[in-house]
Amino acid sequence: MLLFPLTTTCKMIKSIKAREILDSRGEPTLEVSMETGEGVFTSSVPSGASKGSYEVGELRDGDGRYKGKGVLKAVESVNDVIAKRLKGKDPSRADYEMLKIGKSALGGNAVLGVSMCACRASAAKEGVPLYKHISSLSREDVSVPRPCFNIVNGGAHAGGGVDFQEFMIVPDKGFFAENLRCGSETYHTLKSELESIYGKSSVNVGDEGGFVPIAKDHKEVLEILGKITDSDIFIDVAAGEFMEDEKYRLGEKLLSEEEIVSIYKEIIDSYNVKGIEDPFGEDSFSGWEKLKQEIGEDVLIIGDDLLATNMQRMRRAKNLCNAMILKINQIGTIKEAIDAASFARDMSWEVVVSHRSGETNDDFIADLAVGLGADYIKSGAPARGERVAKYNRLSLIEKML
Repeated sequence: MLLFPLTTTCKMIKSIKAREILDSRGEPTLEVSMETGEGVFTSSVPSGASKGSYEVGELRDGDGRYKGKGVLKAVESVNDVIAKRLKGKDPSRADYEMLKIGKSALGGNAVLGVSMCACRASAAKEGVPLYKHISSLSREDVSVPRPCFNIVNGGAHAGGGVDFQEFMIVPDKGFFAENLRCGSETYHTLKSELESIYGKSSVNVGDEGGFVPIAKDHKEVLEILGKITDSDIFIDVAAGEFMEDEKYRLGEKLLSEEEIVSIYKEIIDSYNVKGIEDPFGEDSFSGWEKLKQEIGEDVLIIGDDLLATNMQRMRRAKNLCNAMILKINQIGTIKEAIDAASFARDMSWEVVVSHRSGETNDDFIADLAVGLGADYIKSGAPARGERVAKYNRLSLIEKML
């Protein structure tokens, strides 16, 4: 976001500074500011709770502060290494210069904060909104994506009894503003429904703003959602979180790949489920293959941990799924994220731009989704400021368009 204009006509990077802030889970992350001739641009970095092993590594302190999760080392990486390397350079060169040094040395969180700032500064240099700048890089037409509202949280995002991590409603009302209204109304209808079934304690919320009902399993959640909405439903299983020795523990049962495929088929046949994300572990390729063979192309099989927004992983998984989750902090630079989205398009996959469970009020991914022409965006429930910031930005972009 542009904080204030400067009078100088210099277009190059003057300075970069980082500081430690807290994310929506109350854990440390980075805020980075970049000064150029156009002004000062500030970005903040998200962080996930459910992380795949192929994501770019964050740089954390590992000491007694914040139980080892402090990011002062990443702050030093920005202030002492990256800032010196990029000073005097065009912001459009930032990602290339950081990739020369190496993300593992700098820290993926340090790199991403600078990369987001550089993208904003480059848009300002061109005199266009951020989404238009990203569109010029991706060579995709701008469009506003359908929102995936995570209205029930489970798994690693909640700590309740439901193993599946996210239950999302995906309205399709033609315009984003109407999709947002539908999502908000359904969210509040669900709150009343859960209170009537389970009591007031069932409307506590998880990391992403969705409710955490005292439901016995995923079927119970889907039954309730089926009563209150006719919107499409996406499920983020996050199956890697409950894997045990190549099997999957749901409740008290330890299931084989064949058994859990049968569960997914039953869900698809019985409910309005149109997308299943991470149905198997990130390296359980045989399970992904079985599911693809069983359900074909009628339902989105969405890769997240499987892909990690990484083209090497995407090449390996080209026949395992038909949609990707795109998370900028999985890969580290905006350049690589845009390249991954373009690669997905080449394979005729659908693209889902996603937030993380540890978020900030930064709305960068809203412009990113529009500039990539993404099909969907995941930004949590239509509640909590860090989630709603993205949805409100998309509403504004729709009016601008």
